[in-house]
Amino acid sequence: MDLVLDKFKEECGVFGIFGHHEASTLTQLGLFAQQHRGQEACGIVSSDGRDLHQFRSQGLVADVLNEDVLKRLVGTAAIGHTRYSTSGRNTIKEVQPFSVTCQHGDIAVCHNGNLPFAAARRRELEKDGAIFSSTSDTETILHSIARTKANSVIGAIEKVLKDTEGAFSLLFLTPDCLVAVRDPRGFRPLSLGKLGDAWCVASETCAFDLIDAKYVREIEPGEMLIINRNGIESRHPFEEKQKAVCTFEHVYFSRPDSIIFGRSVNESRHKMGKQLAIEQPAEADLIVPVPDSGVAAAIGYAKESGINYRQAIIRNHYVGRTFIEPTQSIRSFGVRLKLNPIKDLIDGQRVVLVDDSIVRGTTSKKLVEMVREAGAKEVHLRISCPPTTHSCYYGVDTPHRQDLIAARMSTEEVCAYIGADSLGYLSLEGMLEAIGIDPASACNACWSGNYPTLIANSQAA
Repeated sequence: MDLVLDKFKEECGVFGIFGHHEASTLTQLGLFAQQHRGQEACGIVSSDGRDLHQFRSQGLVADVLNEDVLKRLVGTAAIGHTRYSTSGRNTIKEVQPFSVTCQHGDIAVCHNGNLPFAAARRRELEKDGAIFSSTSDTETILHSIARTKANSVIGAIEKVLKDTEGAFSLLFLTPDCLVAVRDPRGFRPLSLGKLGDAWCVASETCAFDLIDAKYVREIEPGEMLIINRNGIESRHPFEEKQKAVCTFEHVYFSRPDSIIFGRSVNESRHKMGKQLAIEQPAEADLIVPVPDSGVAAAIGYAKESGINYRQAIIRNHYVGRTFIEPTQSIRSFGVRLKLNPIKDLIDGQRVVLVDDSIVRGTTSKKLVEMVREAGAKEVHLRISCPPTTHSCYYGVDTPHRQDLIAARMSTEEVCAYIGADSLGYLSLEGMLEAIGIDPASACNACWSGNYPTLIANSQAA
């Protein structure tokens, strides 16, 4: 059986560094810190100032990017990528970074996001003779750059991305420079850091913490950073668009020790929990988080409500993705491999379970069953975001809308399905206030159905 808890999946994380003699090793560490953003494959491309050196593999960062591999990735600059596959193919051909040799020289790219235009653009390129090695939307960018008539690789990148719609936080590496680009709406996060004289970029700032780099700032929506031996140059070559940063980064995707969109993820989740307790109170004896992403919100809920907080569900962090399920049926088998209640804490208690989201409802249903079996008198489920009713088209692997339980059922019906005594969601307004993001600058499409781009609207229809 495929062991995946019922959560949205971020597709990837990126890391890059320029100007350090241990570039590939630091990139490996940066990817390791962002392993939660993708667990199926990873890769690094390094530059020695003349040539690019590449390694890609399926598997976890610590397993496949080993010492022998890193020794071959020589140079003082590197970019890396860790990937979670979506409904497309999961083969070595899909693993990033991608690299090509073209009229603009050697160039590699890795990408966090999604390009809704890519299928149509791919068909155009194939008619023009392009041969693709993967099904990834990212590869269309490289083919477009290779065909662009520009005086430099920087000019080619600018020209292609000016005509690119969608969500992209991109890292490019050439033999002599690293380029970081964030789309004008700023869907996906990207930050700038510094380690001594070296510059580094990452999807999340927790990558900087691991290598003892200093977080400098968020890379702005629509900004292009060019990093080379002369230093760092900032450009804003794209037409300005309404910002649409992904609020789910604060709800679930990002590590709590990261700063995303200029704000602490842990603080956001703590405030979401406090607001949830105000909006959705419960008469109970115990506040219990669903580990790990529900912890900060549960602490906030407990503080605001005055109800005792206990980590009464334990998560096994050493479980792989695939197990053979016993032929003799075990209730909640998949969930129990990762989560298990502490019975002596739960027995006889009225329990509030705090989780970050409900997607299909399957995990929530099994969790409620497990907590009841552990002796809980009552089980109340509280969710630190609004009901998730729409699919994402901006770099997140989400089910089709018909598979999202809140798109098909009312709150009361969902509550009955999962078997809880009560169910309460945080309001959209309360969530945005807790995160501290201007509603006009946030993408809330998975809750509201209001997509920031026409392309996504047409796909969602």
